[in-house]
Amino acid sequence: MMDVDIIFKIAGIGIAIAVINQILTKAGREDYALMTTLAGIIVVLFFIIRMISEFFETVKTLFQL
Repeated sequence: MMDVDIIFKIAGIGIAIAVINQILTKAGREDYALMTTLAGIIVVLFFIIRMISEFFETVKTLFQL
């Protein structure tokens, strides 16, 4: 069963990163904006990797592998 909270967490991170990215870009700090965006992507990937791991464990249990 997919948890809805993870979707809201990912959306919140995306909105926060977009706002920070725009502020840093307007301030002329494109390099920090890029690093912030990459950090946000990495955090979201950790959430997704955990979900994929749980999915594979469920499939493994279901088929008794």
